[in-house]
Amino acid sequence: MRKPNLSHATQAKVLAPAKDLATLEAELAEQEDHLEDTVLRLSDYLSAVEMVIKQTFDHRVWVKAEIRNLSSKGGHYYFELAEKDDDGKVVASCRGNLWRFKATRVLAKFERATGMPLDRDLTVLLKVSAGFHAQYGFSLTIEDIDPSYTLGDLARQYAQMVDRLTGEGLLNLNQQLPAPFDIEHVLVIAPEKAAGLGDFQADANRLARTGACHFHYHNATFQGNHAPAEIRHAIISAQQQFQDTYQRLPDLLVIIRGGGAVGDLAYLNDYELAALVAEQPIPVWVGVGHERDKVVLDEVAHTSFDTPSKVIAAISSHLAQLIAQTLQYQAQIKQAAQRQLNTAEQQTARQLSRVQSQTTGQLTALQKDSDYAWRSIQQSAQRQVKQAARLTHELDTQMQASAYQQLSMASSDSQNYKKTIIQSSQQQLIQAQRDSVHLRDIVLLHRPSRVLKQGYTILMDEKDKQILTSSAQLHPQQTVHIVLKDGKAKAQIIDIQAT
Repeated sequence: MRKPNLSHATQAKVLAPAKDLATLEAELAEQEDHLEDTVLRLSDYLSAVEMVIKQTFDHRVWVKAEIRNLSSKGGHYYFELAEKDDDGKVVASCRGNLWRFKATRVLAKFERATGMPLDRDLTVLLKVSAGFHAQYGFSLTIEDIDPSYTLGDLARQYAQMVDRLTGEGLLNLNQQLPAPFDIEHVLVIAPEKAAGLGDFQADANRLARTGACHFHYHNATFQGNHAPAEIRHAIISAQQQFQDTYQRLPDLLVIIRGGGAVGDLAYLNDYELAALVAEQPIPVWVGVGHERDKVVLDEVAHTSFDTPSKVIAAISSHLAQLIAQTLQYQAQIKQAAQRQLNTAEQQTARQLSRVQSQTTGQLTALQKDSDYAWRSIQQSAQRQVKQAARLTHELDTQMQASAYQQLSMASSDSQNYKKTIIQSSQQQLIQAQRDSVHLRDIVLLHRPSRVLKQGYTILMDEKDKQILTSSAQLHPQQTVHIVLKDGKAKAQIIDIQAT
């Protein structure tokens, strides 16, 4: 409709407020040819729109829509409804109202049929009637909700999720991991203060006290639209924290819930969460606390249990089986060792008997050989002692004669050496005197005071403890002292150029 021609507003006719819609309709019909130049009040115009909507859509129809938001106040429920295309883009949206006098019955029927409360992000089939209010605008009045449609939509979404996981090779990925041999460290993801967690911890604490198994607990919310994201974050942060502490992977990841409403299970049917669980490098055991209702986590987990109590029971059973198997192996090893010991003892007894028999004969023969050898050694020793005594006497005589001769020669040589040493010492003393005089002159020529008077300087370190004679002892920004003939100066090294 074109905008009113406000330039002729003074000539335009302003309609008086109508007493009822019928009167307004009649007046509008009479002036249909002059509406372009008619100025209406907003309330009158919206009242006309309300009348048209009531007359045209004065019946109830079933409408499929997605709940984008849902709130309640005073027993009334207020919806934000939308329709999306295949790309997820919103193509239509409006408000919806479920009034208090119908809400209790409609919501109770929905929860009984679906096992879950009505919440956002659900696709529902609503029985509605159109309404328009001059102040609040257009909205749908919800008369009823068909729970069978929502159940079918949830089942369809569940099937699509399973098909996607299967097509991407994720559905059985975690199940292909071997069961842990020894369960020493277990990561547990559970809602804080959940009843199922308490049942789990009652048995887990008994295992922990024995030192057989250690449990690392991390909390996450398991209900509401933000539950999948919180659980994913808990899994990732728990893995990272354990890796940082122990530098290895845990043996098992346990996801338990227990004690919650059946409807809360729908929040666990999330593709991103299922994919993360499937891709875990360690086995994932799941116990969400319901025997009849399955979630997609049950599909992708390594092992699925009905309740958290059954999860801890399976861990205890696994450890008990491991202990029993270990004790069995221990008994088998002990039996095998005992058999080997008995065999070795018998073989040792037989070998000892043979050794004793052989040793007796050998000892007899050795005794005879030993007696003969002893007599031979005695005779040989007596002969060698006599011969050594004779040779000793001869050597003693020869040594005395040689010693006298060497003493005589040494006496003569010592006198000659004495004269030579005295002469050499005198010559060396004279030469030393000459050298000392020469060195004294050189020292006097090179003493620091004389060198400084000749224009030379001495470079010292900052503490005057070391004379600096090489560029290798210097570095930029170093403080040094320059010693002059009549004082010293402090300087700082700016640059160094080695030659």
